[in-house]
Amino acid sequence: MDDSFTAEIKAKLISIGSVRLDPALERPEYVGRSTAGPGAGGRSVFFSADSRRVRLSIRDNSPILMRSDGDGVIIEHEGFFIARGFIEPVGAHCPHQAYITVSERCIFRCAFCPVHQIQGPVKSPEEVFSLIHEVNSRGFLQAISLTTGIEISPEHEVTRMEGIVKILRKEYDVPIGVSLYPTHDSSERMYAAGADEVKYNVETMDRALFPAICPDQNLDYILNALKDAARIFGKNHVSSNMIIGLGEDDQTVVSGVSELASLGVIPVLRPVVIHPSCPIPGAERPSADRLLRLGYHAKAEMSRYGISPLHAKTMCLPCTGCDLTPFADF
Repeated sequence: MDDSFTAEIKAKLISIGSVRLDPALERPEYVGRSTAGPGAGGRSVFFSADSRRVRLSIRDNSPILMRSDGDGVIIEHEGFFIARGFIEPVGAHCPHQAYITVSERCIFRCAFCPVHQIQGPVKSPEEVFSLIHEVNSRGFLQAISLTTGIEISPEHEVTRMEGIVKILRKEYDVPIGVSLYPTHDSSERMYAAGADEVKYNVETMDRALFPAICPDQNLDYILNALKDAARIFGKNHVSSNMIIGLGEDDQTVVSGVSELASLGVIPVLRPVVIHPSCPIPGAERPSADRLLRLGYHAKAEMSRYGISPLHAKTMCLPCTGCDLTPFADF
């Protein structure tokens, strides 16, 4: 297949972030539902072509249309052809993984995230195991990824995750990744339980914005936890989301990427999703040009410090659907 689905086209689709879906494609195996982060409560599909993948939220008012085309699909923007490829079946939240939100509620009040308003259910370990078994029975399971809000406290979530990972490690011979808010010993405990990777999200490296965006968190505490995690899990197995479009400038992103990479942490540049119930003054979905510009800088910094998303085994980095991923997309 020719390389018609370029990084530039993917960047354009990510900058828009949504798609109208041909009713013929509304099938359970294709449509995923998000239960974590700013996309909580929404539906999405994964489009793939030419070794690239993009995840788009399903919106009736999107300027992007995805329609059937023989054995595949076509994406159009305001009537003009963009790309031809196919929809990927979703394991649990993303292709080839069981990516499961354990606690769909949170005591933190991050400005970009509706989970503290929705206060959804908390899955029992048995429910988590059942979901993973279902994905495995369909032949989609290449990794297990667990994320969670905070039902009671960060310490309580670490204990919950620790117990789940211990059981999964005994039953599945696939990589296991965990994303949560760190505690003083979360990395040691997750590693001892059998996790292969961890993610602690800084959300933004803009110290002026951080208190308004994440009023219940401490940026320096998270950075220290990331440094410790990289020591325990090693390079390429620790990552952190930096949300792009909260009102930060490029230089803040550039310096933040460099700081994370110097710790051995892979920065994930995640375009902001503005949930209707969580308006953020000054926030704006980043343009395709900005995503590409910052992505190339991230690639250069990761090369400088000898890290690469291509070595990651779980969670967002091998998926690549929500972000431009250096080394994978360009």
